[in-house]
Amino acid sequence: MATTADFKNGLCIVYNNELWTIVEFQHVKPGKGNTFVRTKIKHIKSGRVQEVRFDAGIKIEVARVERRPYTFSYKMGDNYVFMHAETWEELSIEESMINNPGLLKEGQGVEIMYHTESDTPLTCELPPFVDLEVVEADPGIKGDTATNSLKRAVVETGADVYVPLFINVGEKIKVDTRTNKYSERVKE
Repeated sequence: MATTADFKNGLCIVYNNELWTIVEFQHVKPGKGNTFVRTKIKHIKSGRVQEVRFDAGIKIEVARVERRPYTFSYKMGDNYVFMHAETWEELSIEESMINNPGLLKEGQGVEIMYHTESDTPLTCELPPFVDLEVVEADPGIKGDTATNSLKRAVVETGADVYVPLFINVGEKIKVDTRTNKYSERVKE
């Protein structure tokens, strides 16, 4: 058991007999009344985000989870097959368990979160940023760096990413897997 003082982003808790992770939290001490913690929690299975208010100091059950390193091997139907980085064991999981499957490419390293008590996979998380090559985009024009205008580009995984006008086909870009947005050019 833990209290609201132990809250941190990414902490996995049991709330209403289901597993949730804390996305963000804020301790609030109003002028009148008791202190409380305003949180945004994300349901592990469905991905639904909910705002919840906890009274300060109450006991919360923390779920024991473990993150294990895997490498993406291939896609088979609706399932994705991963290989454990150390034991070479294969694991097949559903697309709904992956935080951004459109940015997943062969050989990509990921972390799969396991519930330690039942030893079942819960989610698959890509690293915060991935480097991908642009395979389709309108040509850039010299001098297009002054505005914040964006254009649609297709990366090597087939996902659509909006990029600045100066990005051309063949360039490598860094994409934020949490927001599916362009971050920067990759310097070779």
